[in-house]
Amino acid sequence: MRELRYILQDEFIGLKVRVVKCTNPRCIGLSGTVLDETRNTFKILCRDGGEKILIKENCIFHFTLPDETVVEIDGRALVGRPEDRIKKVVRRRW
Repeated sequence: MRELRYILQDEFIGLKVRVVKCTNPRCIGLSGTVLDETRNTFKILCRDGGEKILIKENCIFHFTLPDETVVEIDGRALVGRPEDRIKKVVRRRW
């Protein structure tokens, strides 16, 4: 994991994730480990052993980094192919 400011360009597979806000109320509170990532979705392994597919655009996530730092990310910022997002330049407005 690189610096926190580059989090949007980093790899999410293997990180712990929790859904804190979602347009689908049944998804709020889901947590687990990211198994796979596509252009529009995350596949997570839930604590009960089941797998769930979450649409990125509809959710706000809390990711727990390897150093136990928790980062909140709006899923709309993550929409796109992971391999393209890594190359993308993020412009900071502050």
